[in-house]
Amino acid sequence: MRIELERRSGVSAFFAIFSPLLALLLTLVFGAIMFAMLGKDPFNALYSFFVEPLLEVWSLHELVIKAGPLILIAVGLSICYRSNNWNIGAEGQFTIGAIAGSIIPVLYPEWHSPLVLPLMMIMGFIGGALYASIPALLKTRFNTNEILTSLMLVYIAQLFLDWLVRGIWRDPKGYNFPQTQPFSSDAVLPELLSSGRAHWGFVFAIVAAVALWFMMRYMLKGFQIGVLGQSARAGRFAGFSTSGTVWFSLLLSGALAGLAGISEVSGSIGHLQPAISPGYGFTAIIVAFLGRLNPLGIIASGLVLALTYLGGEAAQLSIGISDKVTRVFQGLMLFFVLSCDTLILYRIRIRFNRGVSSEGAV
Repeated sequence: MRIELERRSGVSAFFAIFSPLLALLLTLVFGAIMFAMLGKDPFNALYSFFVEPLLEVWSLHELVIKAGPLILIAVGLSICYRSNNWNIGAEGQFTIGAIAGSIIPVLYPEWHSPLVLPLMMIMGFIGGALYASIPALLKTRFNTNEILTSLMLVYIAQLFLDWLVRGIWRDPKGYNFPQTQPFSSDAVLPELLSSGRAHWGFVFAIVAAVALWFMMRYMLKGFQIGVLGQSARAGRFAGFSTSGTVWFSLLLSGALAGLAGISEVSGSIGHLQPAISPGYGFTAIIVAFLGRLNPLGIIASGLVLALTYLGGEAAQLSIGISDKVTRVFQGLMLFFVLSCDTLILYRIRIRFNRGVSSEGAV
């Protein structure tokens, strides 16, 4: 007996639209079961995760802070994935962008100018793009799998950051803590509102999402990405460059991840340290697929995933669970998103050894 996936002749418009909501509902159901197995009240746990963080103004600001990098990274990844280029290394590009953008406030702390902050953002943008150019070069020149190369480069970036903040960039007045000196006020992203810490990184994310949605819907470049992603042969027949699209999509996603990195360091942390991300680069993959690789949908999914981060922190205090539960929640969400999308497009066929078959669809 073997199980096969057979493509459906037609796709249900209803399930195609509501698939992310169904995936979210299944995540909540199985999350409740998980909490019950942990000996916690499922309703109280889900309340702590998804309702409690929305009741205070300061908590809403924290939600925006966490959603900003997720949305910014995910919209770049959505372009990659729609072009059939699988960048899994956004976490490393996030880190390198943070390092590149921090060069000015770390090495030239005495320079005070209105140009400091824009230059930091530009350098972070370029740093992430340059780091993403490594898997782009390896794929176009040597046909190397970009999934493996981009993923392995994550660990190099993280170790490089750790070496910097424990070594040549460590603050001599920081009591031997592994971090750089605090950024000056000219190197810190300003707050959006006086009522909390939310900063302009979220605005960068919204602008990027709207701009890339416009590109994919109304511009030739977006049409080219869509065609090559669905059929490279058809794209080449139309005269589109496959290697050019590889470079464009990887550099763009890396640049946005780098911008997210320096925005996070400048706006939320205020200095470099060994850990600057709770896994934004990997969680953004879930955000991209939960948003159906649509930049506008990614705004909503980014807020949902940011809520799981914030809710996970609240649940640790209120009901005493491990921070690993947050990762399980996010993993469940990705599993159900991909499962629901797969079953919309394919039906399950079971083949027996003697040729007898049985079909079923979920």
